[in-house]
Amino acid sequence: MSDFPFLSVLTVAPLVGALIVAFLPRSRPEFAKQVAFVWSLAVLALTVVMWVAFKTGGERFQFRESYTWIPQWDARFTFAADGIALVMLMLIAVLVPLVILASWHDAEHSKRSVPAYFALLLVLESTMIGVFAAADVFLFYLFFEVMLVPMYFIIGSYGGHQRQYAAVKFFLYSLVGGLFMLAAVIGLWVVGGKTFDWQALVQADISAGTERWLFLGFFIAFAIKAPFFPFHTWLPDAGGAAPAGSAALLVGVMDKVGTFGILRYCLPMFPEASKWFAPWALALGVIGIIYAALLAVGQNDLKRLVSYTSIAHFGFIGVGIFAFTTQAGTGAVLYMVNHGLATGLLFLVVGMLIARRGSALISDFGGAGKLVPVLAGVLFFAGLASLALPGTAPFISEFLVLIGTFTVNKPVAVIATLGIILAAAYVLWMVQRTTQGTLNPALTEVEGMKRDLNLREKVVVAPLIALIVLLGFYPKPLTDVINPAVQATMQDVGKTDPAPTVGSVQEAAK
Repeated sequence: MSDFPFLSVLTVAPLVGALIVAFLPRSRPEFAKQVAFVWSLAVLALTVVMWVAFKTGGERFQFRESYTWIPQWDARFTFAADGIALVMLMLIAVLVPLVILASWHDAEHSKRSVPAYFALLLVLESTMIGVFAAADVFLFYLFFEVMLVPMYFIIGSYGGHQRQYAAVKFFLYSLVGGLFMLAAVIGLWVVGGKTFDWQALVQADISAGTERWLFLGFFIAFAIKAPFFPFHTWLPDAGGAAPAGSAALLVGVMDKVGTFGILRYCLPMFPEASKWFAPWALALGVIGIIYAALLAVGQNDLKRLVSYTSIAHFGFIGVGIFAFTTQAGTGAVLYMVNHGLATGLLFLVVGMLIARRGSALISDFGGAGKLVPVLAGVLFFAGLASLALPGTAPFISEFLVLIGTFTVNKPVAVIATLGIILAAAYVLWMVQRTTQGTLNPALTEVEGMKRDLNLREKVVVAPLIALIVLLGFYPKPLTDVINPAVQATMQDVGKTDPAPTVGSVQEAAK
């Protein structure tokens, strides 16, 4: 099974499905939705087979494929997956079918083609798979940029209020970041032996000054994509304007390209620069946690609130990466997956609530749980998962990040912990203002608020709830895959975990 070209097939398959769906007649929108959904399930099935074929004790990069592309530049179609890439590919494969189901009626409210919307979702899936599977720097850059196109059209054509403004802002921010990366990619090719092969570039001998400049080019692009403070301002606009399902992919998967890029490219290729810039990156992460959480507390728009919570969560991921310990690094990667599940669920449920009310403003709700109790319950659960309640998957990852950071940088860990308190404030207040308390009389006049979750919506939320609970109590299937890749990345940087002191061992024994 390891000889099967999993990664190239997974990259191409959704694109083929998108072409089929795009050319289906606009007069048969239901058939287009069904084809897109079945196609995404086929991609999920193939990803599950790849997961089973992955050997946790085997080589760091598996399923390697390499095909000639541009020989003059030594650029090749090279794909490979380590444990970090594998868990992100599985996250994509799980989320896309659920997003398609959740978005069943999203495109009908616009005057655009319904088949085109679901074709764009499949194109987006193809580019997201490609960016995580690429093992050639130029190929990664290509997917990094092309990935913007389907999301731009989804937001600009099928989004809500101020969709054109949000789409252009999203595209321009990402494009500027991509230009910084392009300059760094070209510079890396020149000083790295005129090759784009990841393994060769990791071993290249680059001077300290050049390494820092190249690191900055990649880091700025990834910090914008993540986004980290102060490059974050595009996300609340894009997340607020995008259809809820697409916003779940934007925040749940696309933004992880930034943190994945730091782990895959910045740290191994520029180890000394990574250590030199680490204090600044930790500072940005901590500021982002507190700043975004405070802004989330004051939001009146549900989707913008969820977007700000994601910025705070990305601060935790950034802290975990630049703490340079295996515990914190594993927690950061686990957080990337768990955040995708929890925030994906939160965005989808918020979308269901907004679709019923016809408004995203929290002030237009109040006591909605009396009319839609099941939907209110799922919203409450998604909120608890988002604030990392013990027993949910995000708690494990957040705990690993904090404890792994505390062993090397106590002030950063202590300040970051304040974000947990603020998370409880913005999540619980949001739930209280929307579904609890006195019933808003205006809700009783809205026809949509008389309908609780239907079967399709229950099928959407049930797998995510199950995964969040399961991974909250038993994260071993993910950590077994993630740990070796994180340890190898720490070795690339030249960092080892601090040895426990006698006092700490005695304290742990107690």
